[in-house]
Amino acid sequence: MMYSIGDLAKIAGIPASTLRYYEKEGLFPPISRDSGGRRTYTKTDRDWLDWIVALKQTGMAIEEIKEYVRLMRIGEGTEHQRRNILQRHKTKIEFEITQYQVYLEKIIRKIAYYDAVVLSKGTDAFDLK
Repeated sequence: MMYSIGDLAKIAGIPASTLRYYEKEGLFPPISRDSGGRRTYTKTDRDWLDWIVALKQTGMAIEEIKEYVRLMRIGEGTEHQRRNILQRHKTKIEFEITQYQVYLEKIIRKIAYYDAVVLSKGTDAFDLK
């Protein structure tokens, strides 16, 4: 299946300009073009974009993604380095998840407090009239 830049951007939930930026930064292999010069993306490109978006959305810096991509292009012999990049990123995400869990628990406790205050004043307190 082939995708236009607009199709792929929509599927990934990112602007087409971001897709062009990722390409300019070397995060994609060379992209094919049709007879009109328009970019055409393959299923492999789509899968690769999903991976880039996952890394980016979880806070990996573009420079780190570029290094990972560079090592991917080199291929064999860089597995250890690629694993280390992903391991560091995983550790960072796990820390952030732990922090978010702490923050979520604080918010839950505060909501419970407000629920208790509102309930002590009667059920009309939830009425927003």
